[in-house]
Amino acid sequence: MRKFILFATLSLLTSGMRGQALRDSVDSRLFSDISYDATLSGTVGGGDHSALWLHSNRHGIASGETNSGYLRGGVFRPYSADSLYQWRYGYGADIAVAANHASTLIIQQLYADIAWKKGLLTIGAKERPLEMKDGRFSSGGLTHGINARPVPQVRLELKDWWTIPYTKGWLQLKGHIAYGMMTDKNWQHDFTHRAHRYTDNALFHSKAGYLRIQNDDYDYPLSFEAGLQMACQFGGTTYTPNNEGGMNKIKNSKGLSAFWHAFVPGGGEVQEQGTAFENTEGNNLGSYLLRLSCDKKYWQGAIYFEKYFEDQSGMFQLDYDGYGSGENWNSKSRRKYLLYDFKDMLLGLEYEQKDGTWFRNLVVEYLYTKYQSGPVYHDHNKGRSDHIGGNDNYYNHHIYPGWEHWGEAIGNPLFYSPIFNENGEVSFMNNRFTAFHIGIGGQPTKEISYRLLGTWEEGLGTYRKPFSQKEHQLNFLAEGTYSPLSTRLRGWSATVGVGLDIGDIIGDNFGVNVSVRKQGLLTGGKRRKK
Repeated sequence: MRKFILFATLSLLTSGMRGQALRDSVDSRLFSDISYDATLSGTVGGGDHSALWLHSNRHGIASGETNSGYLRGGVFRPYSADSLYQWRYGYGADIAVAANHASTLIIQQLYADIAWKKGLLTIGAKERPLEMKDGRFSSGGLTHGINARPVPQVRLELKDWWTIPYTKGWLQLKGHIAYGMMTDKNWQHDFTHRAHRYTDNALFHSKAGYLRIQNDDYDYPLSFEAGLQMACQFGGTTYTPNNEGGMNKIKNSKGLSAFWHAFVPGGGEVQEQGTAFENTEGNNLGSYLLRLSCDKKYWQGAIYFEKYFEDQSGMFQLDYDGYGSGENWNSKSRRKYLLYDFKDMLLGLEYEQKDGTWFRNLVVEYLYTKYQSGPVYHDHNKGRSDHIGGNDNYYNHHIYPGWEHWGEAIGNPLFYSPIFNENGEVSFMNNRFTAFHIGIGGQPTKEISYRLLGTWEEGLGTYRKPFSQKEHQLNFLAEGTYSPLSTRLRGWSATVGVGLDIGDIIGDNFGVNVSVRKQGLLTGGKRRKK
């Protein structure tokens, strides 16, 4: 008995010491490897808005006003600093004070990361890079882009490629699932003057999965990636104008079933008013993505493709069209399907000369969104059995303001975000367009880099509100960055950008942006292996 008591006492003492040592280790790590990032930025210009590429694809931190500025500061600890540990912790706080922005105080990022092995849990708002494209030169993604402010969310992901067993190292997988809430309620109130449709406290869901064929054990230059991105706006309370000068209030479902139907698109209880037709839960959308890459010693290149969709007809390019007539109008009586044309897409080419100086990067993209499953939307009925699921109305929705956050498109800025609208509507006025986009970059010296962006777009408006004629737009950006390497100025950089818009869609705009940035370490690293 004495031996047992002695053993139990020693076990408790040693476990307590181990627990205290673990807590001390975590506390010590949380205050190591902390970096800071501060920016002072100002834009001046002329026209109705800031030039498109001066404020787009910057995670929503830049303003759409012609004259604006902000002072931004953040502290960050990457969870990768704990690379020798199974449990890894990171966090970030990034806040700006702005003038002539959607809000004076901007909480751009505020998040905590907890990683274990390959898994990562993130809570909060965090900027994320563009998938399968180069965010510096691309026009952006169609579903998940880098154009709008981050949405606060709880996100579980397999961030790095995980090799699937029994594939001999050739097949890798990654992906994520997230739920969050939009934070632009007050902006919508101000922009619409509560006279046009807006939604308070809309919920957000996104998920994505990616597969890659590649084997790092072989010196083989080709790799192939395929992905599926899906997202949904749901819940919240929508207000729509009525014929009496007031606003109708619509309480969207937000219970557990709404979360489930956002994850698996459906919604048997969500019925279109006055009909027998069932809508999916909320505003569902997504993209297919493909990328073929080649990585050689002195250069690397890729071709990539993205197909956007708003509903099942766009997702599968197929609709069931075999309904009966008369009393059997809502019954599936024949094997008949409607096949939609394969027209809408983003097609891109990417090239990098690894040792390039004046010329290092090239991106060329073609975008086409005019088709949208055709102009006709007709649900089958007793009088006519034809079922046509066209008029997809990209980025817009009949209940929610659309695929935006704080007035900026969450996807691609060439849809021209609601902040450009003069009528107070939170909607996308030009979602049917053809565009050609080019991005060029280089680094003439170790301290100087530049990028050039140019875009031509031909727009038709929307199916419901078409332009009276084809309208055109040109958007340009020339930007240079100086990052001195001297010890005295290390961590400092200065960027000057000149933007120009010419055309009928968002008008003629000109602007110059000057930004000064300082980055560095607040605390050093502690990487003792446990």
